[in-house]
Amino acid sequence: MTPSDSGSPQHRRLTARITGEVQAVGFRYRTLQQAMRLGLTGVVSNSPDGSVQVVAEGPQPAVDALLDWLGSPAAPGTVRGIEETFSDATGEFPDFSTG
Repeated sequence: MTPSDSGSPQHRRLTARITGEVQAVGFRYRTLQQAMRLGLTGVVSNSPDGSVQVVAEGPQPAVDALLDWLGSPAAPGTVRGIEETFSDATGEFPDFSTG
């Protein structure tokens, strides 16, 4: 079954900015691992202001699971805030990577 088949979950895009102590603590690597476990595509990267940017695409339940994980105690470092937006997936990512 392909994502366009009827009955399959709608693919969505999560764009999130995570603030706190999230650089130099393995946050990107662990986010990459979690996204790959969930079957998502996208990218996670450090921003010059000390935050981490996540763009993830996939089925809505998997995207929601990643967002939940980002704010959970399982995520490394100390997350102080998450600013997230959702939009339609574009399909531009072949896999999940770090930037």
